[in-house]
Amino acid sequence: MRLTSKGRYAVMALADLAQNGGRQRAVPLQDIAQRQGISLSYLEQLFARMRQAGLVGGVRGPGGGYKLARPSRDIRVSEVIAAVNEPIKATRCVDGSLKSCMGQEGRCIAHDLWDELGRQIFVFLSTVSLEDVVEQRVLGRAGVPNMRQVLAAE
Repeated sequence: MRLTSKGRYAVMALADLAQNGGRQRAVPLQDIAQRQGISLSYLEQLFARMRQAGLVGGVRGPGGGYKLARPSRDIRVSEVIAAVNEPIKATRCVDGSLKSCMGQEGRCIAHDLWDELGRQIFVFLSTVSLEDVVEQRVLGRAGVPNMRQVLAAE
C-alpha cells in the first residue's frame, strides 16, 4: 500500500489536536510539531490542505492555532488522508491506463487482489474516527487477534 508520511503525519497531527484541544480551544501548530516530532513547516502545509477540506479551522492572534471543525467522532481517518491528497491504493498502476504496473499491456495477474485490498483499506479507514484513534479503540476491529495478543499467547 502506498501510504506515505503525508497521510500518517496528518492523522497523527489531527489526533493530537483532538486530544489536546478539539473544538474547545485552539492549539498552536508548534505544540503539535513538538509533541509529535513533525517539522513545523510540514505541518503548516498539511493543515492548509485540511483547512481547505473543512476538517480544521484557524484562530488568529494570541492563543491562536487550530481547532477541529467538527467533533472528533464525526471525522473519519479516510477523510484526513484524502484531504492531504494521499491515495489509498495497493496497486502501482496508473488509473485510466491500460498498462500494468510493470509497464506491459494489460493488468498483472494479481491486479484485482491488490485493487480490492486498497478498497478494503479505504472501507476500514472510513469506519475509524479520530475519537476512536484518541481513545485507542482501533485494535481488534478486524475481528482477528492483534500481534500483541498473538505473541502473548505463545
